[in-house]
Amino acid sequence: MQKVLSFAVLILAIVLFQASGALANKAESAIEGPAMAAKGSEVILRITVTHNANTATHYVEWLKATANGKEVARWDYTKDNRPEGAAFVKEVKVKVMEDTEIISESSCNNHGSKGPAKHKITVK
Repeated sequence: MQKVLSFAVLILAIVLFQASGALANKAESAIEGPAMAAKGSEVILRITVTHNANTATHYVEWLKATANGKEVARWDYTKDNRPEGAAFVKEVKVKVMEDTEIISESSCNNHGSKGPAKHKITVK
């Protein structure tokens, strides 16, 4: 009887461990930064990524940022080099010479991306 109980507890533990991944979502990013900037100035943007998991089997796989279609930053993660947490922030510096559209996107290794985040900077 004790062997059966031990086996049942082991199976339950495995099921609960696997189910914890089901609570995760698609990776999502948000951008904070100025809406206006002087021509030629360098602006700092804060990209916040949220994802309800950060384990060796379920994590944010990459984060990238583009300015007017050109990649300005990218972070790639692996099971051994995961993000700092389920929510994390990265800063990007961009020199603006014209009106600029910043797009960031992140992706979960299991569920993909919730879609890009956009932020516009008007040059004055």
